Amino acid sequence: MKGRLLDVLRGNFLISGDAGKNWRFIFFVSLLAGIMITSAHQADRKVHQLAELSDEVMELKSEFVDVRTRLQQRRLESNVRSNVEKYGLVPSEAPPKKIKVVSRD
Repeated sequence: MKGRLLDVLRGNFLISGDAGKNWRFIFFVSLLAGIMITSAHQADRKVHQLAELSDEVMELKSEFVDVRTRLQQRRLESNVRSNVEKYGLVPSEAPPKKIKVVSRD
Protein backbone atom coordinates (compact mmCIF):
# COMPACT_ATOMS: atom_id res chain seq x y z
CA MET A 1 0.00 0.00 0.00
CA LYS A 2 2.79 2.38 0.92
CA GLY A 3 4.59 1.49 -2.31
CA ARG A 4 1.50 2.27 -4.45
CA LEU A 5 1.03 5.62 -2.73
CA LEU A 6 4.65 6.53 -3.39
CA ASP A 7 4.27 5.47 -7.05
CA VAL A 8 1.25 7.77 -7.40
CA LEU A 9 3.04 10.66 -5.70
CA ARG A 10 6.11 10.19 -7.89
CA GLY A 11 3.97 10.02 -11.03
CA ASN A 12 5.02 6.51 -12.05
CA PHE A 13 1.46 5.78 -13.21
CA LEU A 14 2.00 8.33 -16.01
CA ILE A 15 5.08 6.64 -17.44
CA SER A 16 4.41 2.96 -16.82
CA GLY A 17 3.45 0.43 -19.51
CA ASP A 18 -0.31 1.13 -19.45
CA ALA A 19 0.09 4.91 -19.14
CA GLY A 20 -1.97 5.49 -22.31
CA LYS A 21 -5.18 4.60 -20.46
CA ASN A 22 -4.23 6.89 -17.61
CA TRP A 23 -3.46 9.80 -19.92
CA ARG A 24 -6.77 9.34 -21.77
CA PHE A 25 -8.64 9.29 -18.47
CA ILE A 26 -6.82 12.43 -17.23
CA PHE A 27 -7.56 14.20 -20.52
CA PHE A 28 -11.23 13.15 -20.32
CA VAL A 29 -11.58 14.39 -16.72
CA SER A 30 -9.83 17.66 -17.64
CA LEU A 31 -12.19 18.14 -20.58
CA LEU A 32 -15.21 17.53 -18.36
CA ALA A 33 -13.87 19.98 -15.77
CA GLY A 34 -13.35 22.62 -18.47
CA ILE A 35 -16.88 22.14 -19.77
CA MET A 36 -18.28 22.38 -16.24
CA ILE A 37 -16.35 25.59 -15.51
CA THR A 38 -17.46 27.12 -18.81
CA SER A 39 -21.11 26.29 -18.23
CA ALA A 40 -20.95 27.70 -14.68
CA HIS A 41 -19.52 30.98 -16.00
CA GLN A 42 -22.22 31.18 -18.66
CA ALA A 43 -24.93 30.54 -16.07
CA ASP A 44 -23.52 33.30 -13.85
CA ARG A 45 -23.43 35.67 -16.83
CA LYS A 46 -27.09 34.88 -17.59
CA VAL A 47 -28.08 35.52 -13.97
CA HIS A 48 -26.39 38.94 -14.07
CA GLN A 49 -28.07 39.78 -17.39
CA LEU A 50 -31.46 38.79 -15.96
CA ALA A 51 -30.90 40.98 -12.91
CA GLU A 52 -29.96 43.96 -15.09
CA LEU A 53 -33.00 43.42 -17.33
CA SER A 54 -35.25 43.09 -14.30
CA ASP A 55 -33.97 46.41 -12.94
CA GLU A 56 -34.51 48.03 -16.33
CA VAL A 57 -38.08 46.68 -16.52
CA MET A 58 -38.86 48.04 -13.06
CA GLU A 59 -37.46 51.44 -14.04
CA LEU A 60 -39.48 51.51 -17.26
CA LYS A 61 -42.67 50.52 -15.41
CA SER A 62 -42.09 53.33 -12.93
CA GLU A 63 -41.52 55.80 -15.75
CA PHE A 64 -44.68 54.57 -17.50
CA VAL A 65 -46.78 55.11 -14.38
CA ASP A 66 -45.32 58.59 -13.93
CA VAL A 67 -46.01 59.60 -17.54
CA ARG A 68 -49.54 58.15 -17.43
CA THR A 69 -50.29 60.10 -14.24
CA ARG A 70 -49.04 63.36 -15.78
CA LEU A 71 -51.12 62.69 -18.91
CA GLN A 72 -54.26 62.12 -16.87
CA GLN A 73 -53.66 65.38 -15.02
CA ARG A 74 -53.24 67.31 -18.28
CA ARG A 75 -56.38 65.78 -19.79
CA LEU A 76 -58.63 66.98 -16.97
CA GLU A 77 -61.28 69.43 -18.14
CA SER A 78 -60.23 72.06 -15.63
CA ASN A 79 -56.62 71.97 -16.88
CA VAL A 80 -57.68 72.08 -20.53
CA ARG A 81 -60.06 74.96 -19.81
CA SER A 82 -57.36 77.00 -18.05
CA ASN A 83 -54.88 76.33 -20.88
CA VAL A 84 -57.24 77.46 -23.67
CA GLU A 85 -58.64 80.51 -21.88
CA LYS A 86 -55.49 82.44 -22.74
CA TYR A 87 -56.43 81.99 -26.42
CA GLY A 88 -59.92 83.35 -25.81
CA LEU A 89 -61.73 80.03 -25.97
CA VAL A 90 -64.55 79.40 -23.50
CA PRO A 91 -67.01 76.53 -23.10
CA SER A 92 -70.23 76.80 -25.14
CA GLU A 93 -73.39 77.91 -23.35
CA ALA A 94 -75.69 75.94 -25.66
CA PRO A 95 -75.62 72.17 -25.60
CA PRO A 96 -74.49 70.39 -28.75
CA LYS A 97 -77.11 69.37 -31.33
CA LYS A 98 -77.31 65.92 -32.83
CA ILE A 99 -77.20 65.76 -36.62
CA LYS A 100 -78.92 62.87 -38.35
CA VAL A 101 -77.89 61.84 -41.83
CA VAL A 102 -80.61 60.14 -43.82
CA SER A 103 -79.46 58.18 -46.82
CA ARG A 104 -81.63 58.02 -49.92
CA ASP A 105 -81.60 54.49 -51.30
